[in-house]
Amino acid sequence: MAADRLLTMIAPVSWGTTYVVTATLLPPDRPLLAALLRALPAGLLVLLLVRRLPPGRIWWWRFLALGVVNFAAFFPLLFYAAYRLPGGVAATVSAVQPLVVAGLAWLVLHTRTPLPHLLAALVGVAGVALMTLTAAARLDPAALLAMLAATSLVGLGIVLGKRWGSPGSPLMTTGWQLTLGGLVLAPATLFVEGLPPTLTVANVAGYTYLATIGGALAYVCWFRGIERLSPTTVSLLTLSNPLTATVAGLVVLGQTLTPAQTVGLGVALVALVAGQVLGRPAAPLPPLDHRPQPVPR
Repeated sequence: MAADRLLTMIAPVSWGTTYVVTATLLPPDRPLLAALLRALPAGLLVLLLVRRLPPGRIWWWRFLALGVVNFAAFFPLLFYAAYRLPGGVAATVSAVQPLVVAGLAWLVLHTRTPLPHLLAALVGVAGVALMTLTAAARLDPAALLAMLAATSLVGLGIVLGKRWGSPGSPLMTTGWQLTLGGLVLAPATLFVEGLPPTLTVANVAGYTYLATIGGALAYVCWFRGIERLSPTTVSLLTLSNPLTATVAGLVVLGQTLTPAQTVGLGVALVALVAGQVLGRPAAPLPPLDHRPQPVPR
């Protein structure tokens, strides 16, 4: 279980670097292009390793739906917010994800989230807010709404992935979702933004990093964790996202922490650890039929 959590945490830790990579390496104001180049190349790379089709028509539709939720809709919103919000503000909004997942898990999976997990989520939001929000933070209302929508989409993806399970390995799940999500993004990117006339070496390095480390590797670990861990446990691990974003800002951008932000960092770390060691996920309500179902063709 501890190994599963550590492997799953690779994903939100790598995603915490998205803000600094966007600010320092990517061309300005191209959220759709960033989303496309993060999803489609990574998906095709993983499929070259998997070389397996989804088993039946229903899984084509499920992978398409999850690809839209997790990538085609989520990535553009994420990059739109990353271009227009300070990383700390975006990270603070994303920290409410465990609460979103708890609500969706109750509605969709009929799973009750233990009180310690809920308290850890609330403390985590408070710690991240104290760590990242300042009076000088520039708040773009449209970008804030985009980040909130993106956070909700991640929560929905966790719950749907848990409800539907997977017909194969995490590699297969990752490859098809990334590829189908990228194919949905391609025409919108070409029509709305078009292709840039040139790309610098820094641009190529940024897109390559996001597609490989923040895309293929991160999502293989993420979908593996969704299969093996409870939805709330997975979502609480996302508190490592704003923690990583803060450390990246300190190291790469030369930012500093005030005493209040240092306290917030400590509070968020305590919430992250407490959410993993306190309380156990409540068992879901028994399904109507325990018999194994054949894979639809």
